[in-house]
Amino acid sequence: MKHRFLALSILALSLSMTSCLDETPKDQIPETDIYDSANSLYVNTVASLYNYIGAHDEGEGLQGTCRGIYDYNTLTTDEAIIPIRGGNWYDGGLWKNMYNHTWTATDTDLYNVWKYLYKVIVLSTKSLETIKQHKSLLTEQQYMEYLAEGRAVRALFYYYAMDMFGRIPILESSTQKIADIQQSNRSDVFRYILNELQTVAPLLPNEHSNLQGNYYGRVTRPVAWFLLAKLALNAEVYADDNWTDSSRPDGKTIMFDINGTQNNAWQTCIHYCNLIADAGYSLESDYTKNFAVHNENSKENIFTIPLDKMLYTNEFHYLFRSRHYAHGGAYGGASENGTCATLHTMTVNGYNTDTPDTRLHMNFYTGKVEVDGKYVTLDDGTPLEYKPLAVEQNLTASEYIETAGARMKKYEVDRTAYSDGRMPDNDIVLYRYSDVLLMKAEAKVRNGESGDEELNAVRLRVGMPSIAATLGNILDERLRELVWEGWRRQDMIRFGTYYKQYDIHTPSDADKKGYTTVFPIPQKSRDMNTNLKQNPGY
Repeated sequence: MKHRFLALSILALSLSMTSCLDETPKDQIPETDIYDSANSLYVNTVASLYNYIGAHDEGEGLQGTCRGIYDYNTLTTDEAIIPIRGGNWYDGGLWKNMYNHTWTATDTDLYNVWKYLYKVIVLSTKSLETIKQHKSLLTEQQYMEYLAEGRAVRALFYYYAMDMFGRIPILESSTQKIADIQQSNRSDVFRYILNELQTVAPLLPNEHSNLQGNYYGRVTRPVAWFLLAKLALNAEVYADDNWTDSSRPDGKTIMFDINGTQNNAWQTCIHYCNLIADAGYSLESDYTKNFAVHNENSKENIFTIPLDKMLYTNEFHYLFRSRHYAHGGAYGGASENGTCATLHTMTVNGYNTDTPDTRLHMNFYTGKVEVDGKYVTLDDGTPLEYKPLAVEQNLTASEYIETAGARMKKYEVDRTAYSDGRMPDNDIVLYRYSDVLLMKAEAKVRNGESGDEELNAVRLRVGMPSIAATLGNILDERLRELVWEGWRRQDMIRFGTYYKQYDIHTPSDADKKGYTTVFPIPQKSRDMNTNLKQNPGY
């Protein structure tokens, strides 16, 4: 799937929206040499878009790298934190500001996320136009399928942009001038994305994207259904254009058309969850199999970022970034001794109690660590021992400056990984069937039904006893089951806890005013396009 898009000069120019979108690149190969068959048209339009799902540069990729989408959706929450460890991990206050919700519109890293998302949105738009221009190369079925997949990829990137930034521009033509690009209300973008996915889903292949083969790593029909379920589950948030007034629309009154029938948000979510189940996904009996070095055959994973150090440049930094230096060294590589779980995460997982969650030892390194049957030791010869309850925002004065915090363990260590462990062969899990079950449980509860069956299917798989499917229990279960998978910010916003006191996070002045549930429109983007109005509060 690694095909390089040939019109490279369009990338920096049009996608960061720094100039007119109808510039004519001078250094690209003539189109007659690129688009000479149905296959070459697909490779250089639709397939090329998958180069951007994963990444190796900071700020890019849906997951895998640092300072990007994953970090802003994880390190701003009650799930994880990068504490200041003496002279390490201050980085101009980046990680401290994430956890404290004190970011600003001038933050370079937020701008890089915006730029990345719109880069792919504009490339998708250009690809759709190219397919239309070369329709004569295609059968009618190929034409419809190519357009559907390109639109689905674009909708996916709009989804992440809308989720993070709220009010964003909808761009459907690469010939638009900056002066003509208008910002849309969040509710309009939400409906646009949902309509796009509903329209194209029937034209996408009904195949398992996580399995190796012709559909590996692609946006197939179940991937679109998963996004539709997410959109419906978060409808109260996404349909709210005034997110600072402490009031949201009621999901029972937000209606969607499904095959000519009107369904409320919760019914819509349940519908798409059911379609995913009908497509043959199920829970793996072994939770850890989903994150193994060779996880391509998981029955549970729905959408992944393919990793293969011999084929792709995509990287996965999070194990590397979390482990202590000696821990990484024991595997023959290196580590950065940064990210750790919060006190709240440890509490929810029952750490230091008589009844810990069984996933605790699957997802976290705690206490002393063994590698190859030997304890990992520090420079002075004493065993490395992680201290999960010693976490503070600034550990500079702590005796546990290097060892505070439980560390990420979720993915199996690939002992053959390149780049000090940052290029393993584990595919990065983006969407998973256990999330589908938890979405369905939540939607049912919000709709006045019982979600016990779905919630407890997830718990029983890991040997945990049944509990009642209350909203509070579901939020906690999502943390236990989906920790380190990039969903916590969205979950906390939906449950109304993101801007409140939690863990060692004290609400910022911005939190108290309710506007931190979306990030600011980056100032650099607004300088380039004066049509972009800043989000409330910033």
